Amino acid sequence: MILTVSGSMNSYLQFMTVLILFVFVLGITWFVTKWIGGYQKTMSRNVNIEVVETFHLANNKYIQIIRVGKKYLAVAIGKDSVTMLTEVSEEDLVLSDGTDGVQPSFKELLEKLQKKKLSNIEDDRNKDE
Repeated sequence: MILTVSGSMNSYLQFMTVLILFVFVLGITWFVTKWIGGYQKTMSRNVNIEVVETFHLANNKYIQIIRVGKKYLAVAIGKDSVTMLTEVSEEDLVLSDGTDGVQPSFKELLEKLQKKKLSNIEDDRNKDE
């Protein structure tokens, strides 16, 4: 009987040790990911070069409008090449202020999904009555 209790206690301690190590490694991974993301964000701040818009033509083929300094250029990008198509005047472009394509947060999407599911449940209840 004593062996069974100590054996189960030993299993419990091993489980708790593995669980604590898992949480510790998960925390370190999260911290390092945040740190690297912040580091890359500060390293990629370009003032003079910006991709304004990208249009997907085919597999590995794109047309991009880029701003270099105060000039706008249209370039074709393929698998192994980048070709300048033309210079585009700023008056010919329709530039957005950056709020058009703002992605909703995960919380907003989740709330929207929950509301939709609740309305579907209510619709089903009304159909049954």
